[in-house]
Amino acid sequence: MTLRIAFITDAWHPQINGVVTTIQNTCTTLEQSGHQIKLITPDQFLTIPCPSYPSIRLAIACYRKLSRQLDEFNPQRIHIATEGPLGLAARKYCLKHNLAFTTSFHTLFAEYINLRFKIPISCGYAFLRWFHGPAKKIMVATQSIESDLVARGFKNHFIRWSRGVNPNFYYPRNEEFLSLPRPISMFVGRVAIEKNIEAFLSIDFPGTKVVVGDGPQLIELKEKFPDAVFVGFQSGEPLARHMASADVFVFPSRTDTFGIVLLDALASGVPVAAFPVSGPLDVITSDKVGKLDEDLTKAMTEALKLNADDCRNFAMDYSWANCTEQFFNNLVPAFEELGTARK
Repeated sequence: MTLRIAFITDAWHPQINGVVTTIQNTCTTLEQSGHQIKLITPDQFLTIPCPSYPSIRLAIACYRKLSRQLDEFNPQRIHIATEGPLGLAARKYCLKHNLAFTTSFHTLFAEYINLRFKIPISCGYAFLRWFHGPAKKIMVATQSIESDLVARGFKNHFIRWSRGVNPNFYYPRNEEFLSLPRPISMFVGRVAIEKNIEAFLSIDFPGTKVVVGDGPQLIELKEKFPDAVFVGFQSGEPLARHMASADVFVFPSRTDTFGIVLLDALASGVPVAAFPVSGPLDVITSDKVGKLDEDLTKAMTEALKLNADDCRNFAMDYSWANCTEQFFNNLVPAFEELGTARK
């Protein structure tokens, strides 16, 4: 049975992050299975730059147009991926029309706005409980995130939506940084305060530290750490080559709910060093592929001893096909509460 599935997200291109990667791969796989996907994304609306992060665009005055899109598409399943303006508009639409929907929890939103705007974390989670409250199910990537949300007063039914990796794109090779002193310790991702990159760059560690990515903290970190190599935003084949050229992948973030880039590194044969927090704790479940320690220097030192083949083999257990199957099975009929199937 093929279905019409509406997928609403505030995170979309030109952003390059784990949320966008997950959504794109999931929707592509669903379409390949014959389902009709209606992606509602910010590029379809008038937008403004996100405060403190201008490269992220936020849709404004979007409810009327979003309503028309959903009316015309007549979805049988509705998923709201993010808590931004489009997510709020879709939530309003569903409640107005008595439609059942699912949501997903991708980022530690309350912690992010606390870092950027000093809004109390308790206020952020009050908003999140309100936003996700009407959802039939909340999809989360890991058990630790589910446990944390339950402890914070969420009453929803939680269900797993894991992540995947493309092993034909990320694979071991060594084509970049051949002239730089080894070992190459690398961070790949958004160069922003919530990624805690300074914790990595501040470490006295042999070899060369490389940062791949762009973001609002890039100029500040370049000035503060002139010995580090900043290669800027990379995508496609250049990104895969950069990733595979590292000797250890360093993930200093304490606010990620999964960290899909960890799988990309492992598929590239690169071991991981990270703090023992949600995200790394759920992904790096074998000490043969990564080291987690509050002493990041120790984690990096120990990770360098690990075997590239073990890392690659570990990552092969994750696939976008399995990820998409999980997502599809989590969806609920839009008219579930009315007791009738939408035709």
